[in-house]
Amino acid sequence: MIRVPQVRLVGDNIVVGVYPTQDALKMAQEQQLDLVEISPQADPPVCKIIDYNKFLYEKKKKDKEMKANSKISEVKEIRFTPNTDEHDFNFKAKHAENFLKEGNKVKAYVQFKGRAIQFKERGELLILKFAERLSEFGTLEGLPKMEGKRMLAIWAPKSAKKKATDKAKDKQ
Repeated sequence: MIRVPQVRLVGDNIVVGVYPTQDALKMAQEQQLDLVEISPQADPPVCKIIDYNKFLYEKKKKDKEMKANSKISEVKEIRFTPNTDEHDFNFKAKHAENFLKEGNKVKAYVQFKGRAIQFKERGELLILKFAERLSEFGTLEGLPKMEGKRMLAIWAPKSAKKKATDKAKDKQ
């Protein structure tokens, strides 16, 4: 499948250098391995003599391991009304703090029903109070905004690096 006249050959049991493609293919056949193009954009393209099936197996294994190690962050929602009581506010704020500690984003919104839409200021004050409460656990991604009958804001968790530097400053 390699259609260029010359390739740069790298790998084990080989003298690294530029070879004609036919010679590189012969060298791969002598070792009963495959000639695989690693970097087609290079000039000349870089090829390697390897067992292609083993290469695919190891690549699949690495991808599976990377996927297992990566954490998918979710967006957790917390709903308020303009007349949310102090106890309910504190209860929901504790849950939001836990969500941010776990590395999830938090989407808080104030739901206006019926004539409650007249109290947009209460909703905005509630969200800003919530932002102040969560300031040490996460960062507000934008000012509260209206979407239909909802006023919402989103918080992202603070990164682990920032937490480490904050702890170092506290020790001093």
